[in-house]
Amino acid sequence: MKRRVVVTGIGVVSPVGLNVPDFWTNLIAGKSGVDNITYFDTSNFDTKFAAELKGFDPLNYMDRKLSQRVDPFTQYALASSQEAMKDSGLDLEKIDHERAGVVFGSGIGGMWTYHNQQNNLYKRDGNPDRVSPFFIPMLIADIAAGRISMAYGLKGPNYATISACTTSAHSIADSVMLIERGDADIMVTGGSEAVICPMGVAGFNAMKALSTRNDDPQKASRPFEKNRDGFVMGEGGATLILEDLEHAKARGANIYAEITGFGLTADAFHITEPAPEGEGIGRAIRLAIQNSGMTVNEIDVINAHGTSTYYNDKNESLAIKNIFGEKAFDVPVHSVKSMIGHLLGAAGAIEAIAAILTIRDGIIPPTINYEEKDPECDLNYVVNTAMKKDVKTVLSENSGFGGHNTAIVFKKFED
Repeated sequence: MKRRVVVTGIGVVSPVGLNVPDFWTNLIAGKSGVDNITYFDTSNFDTKFAAELKGFDPLNYMDRKLSQRVDPFTQYALASSQEAMKDSGLDLEKIDHERAGVVFGSGIGGMWTYHNQQNNLYKRDGNPDRVSPFFIPMLIADIAAGRISMAYGLKGPNYATISACTTSAHSIADSVMLIERGDADIMVTGGSEAVICPMGVAGFNAMKALSTRNDDPQKASRPFEKNRDGFVMGEGGATLILEDLEHAKARGANIYAEITGFGLTADAFHITEPAPEGEGIGRAIRLAIQNSGMTVNEIDVINAHGTSTYYNDKNESLAIKNIFGEKAFDVPVHSVKSMIGHLLGAAGAIEAIAAILTIRDGIIPPTINYEEKDPECDLNYVVNTAMKKDVKTVLSENSGFGGHNTAIVFKKFED
């Protein structure tokens, strides 16, 4: 029999809170973390706003020397992991370090590092001596996983996943598999992203993916709403500590929830546009529910990808209707991207934490900025105000450029 996998620690640095309590309080309150970009001059940019990590100081989590040798995406990874490890109550002197690993991803990696080092090279006569010897180790997307393992001496499986906006959901799924088959007892998993930089915003603007609602940034992210015009970039990090159930019970760990199943699929259709009627994400949802040994009637809440783009929201809604049938019009659906923006590679993990807290507290955060109904998006969206509900199961799903799809089922733990 496969070993059962539970969540015993969580950590977050987000645009609406630099720790889990603040993050959750502000989500429930429907607070937007979106505002005008302060990191660089946006005068020539079509989009002038994003969901930045306001007030984040890496020196609150690491010494100055380390902070200067890691890209912001790795700083966010280390910060969220520090909170998650403390929250888990793991005693590093008592665990088997060879059976504790890390799978932690980033959709893009060190884009700020690339931007800064490229400036060093070309603004100084193209002299390669101006490029830092830490350029490559700061840039590569796997370095966050490596740095986390070094910080805690974790010597088990260690690698990064990279699958655009499904990156950290894939990290969670891989970590579950490693524990299920007995290759690890503890996994630190999640994702981080830091691409609110000139090339990041310019690139997404060039493909017409971002909202350009510059006159009212806080209302720009509006998943499933008729007047949506693109997603809002976000940044941050989210970490989950996963454990084999028996390992967690033996040490008396606090258990947030159990991960009972997941589905992983590909659209095999288009580099950015979802498959018609959300066929790919629909199959991922079906697989996740089947692998959990459940039916659609046992899913209490859907934590949607909900990007606030025309094609995603339309096709995701169709996928839910195709899989859930009439139940689709009853099950509450929500998207926290309306408040924190789209964290790209960190989206799956931070939304997984929101799903877990929904189970813990019986409160579903709202999808804010919902003003006018879209006839093509006609599900039971939780709009503008949080909903209280007894919740035992949450399905959290994500899609990414390249046609990647993930769905994960979180369930209230029952021994």
